[in-house]
Amino acid sequence: MRSLRISEIMSNHIEPVRCGTPVTQVVKILLANHVTGLPVVDEQRKVLGFVSEQDCIHSLLVSNYHREGDPLVDDVMFRQPLTVSPDMSVVDLAQNLGAGRPKVYPVVDHGKLIGIVTRTAILAELAKADFKAGSPRFADAED
Repeated sequence: MRSLRISEIMSNHIEPVRCGTPVTQVVKILLANHVTGLPVVDEQRKVLGFVSEQDCIHSLLVSNYHREGDPLVDDVMFRQPLTVSPDMSVVDLAQNLGAGRPKVYPVVDHGKLIGIVTRTAILAELAKADFKAGSPRFADAED
């Protein structure tokens, strides 16, 4: 039996945010895609950071208060995001989720962003598979 991998549940249809993007545009992308955060990448899709709803909320509050104009994602993104491999086991990632951990993880292969995986996707897959301890679909056995 094989275990379920991140590559099987990740989303790869959502375009990442590029450096230089105004925060108001980031908010539109987050809302349109129903995600709580997105990776920030360069032209080669190398992950440079991560921007969350909370980052945007705080940034817009501050910029509106000080009437500074639309801030850029470069100024608000977290510059050391946690990333995951497409080959990582869903169970391994699920066991590491908890308070203070990201809700969205960039999926990186050979240094390039290939998608994202969300807590919601993990939860949906676990529920769909009728997760039980020792379920062959989620076993940690090698392929």
